[in-house]
Amino acid sequence: MITLPTVADTRAFGARIAAVLRPGDLVVLTGPLGAGKTAFAQGVGHGLAVAGEVTSPTFVIARVHHGELPLVHVDAYRLGSVGELEDLDLEYSLDESVTLVEWGHGLVGRLAESYLEITFARLDDDTRTARLEAHGAQWKERLAHADLGD
Repeated sequence: MITLPTVADTRAFGARIAAVLRPGDLVVLTGPLGAGKTAFAQGVGHGLAVAGEVTSPTFVIARVHHGELPLVHVDAYRLGSVGELEDLDLEYSLDESVTLVEWGHGLVGRLAESYLEITFARLDDDTRTARLEAHGAQWKERLAHADLGD
């Protein structure tokens, strides 16, 4: 469990995770509204040096942020089924980009055999926690050697 006392800490945590991301990686972000999923995604975008601001894709469902390693940022909150997620054709971009899916718990297992799930919780107005769950041996190995902070 990682404690993130401020929004800036949540963004910095995202940048630290970005340091271990590779093309084809899938990261699922879980947690209630206001728990830090988009702030984390902003940190990942900063860490990957993508162009432009990373904002919540709530109303457009998915945004592509270009950089040396593209970031596909998906908000599955409004999606009602795995079929609707599959309609986004994410598998066409999975191999060459990093894909972050907010609200993807239970929906993304078909997209990749291996993925990282990060569950955020909100303790108070600023403090969040993050719990990482590696799905696949490659994630367990990478996370064991990553500098993730406290």
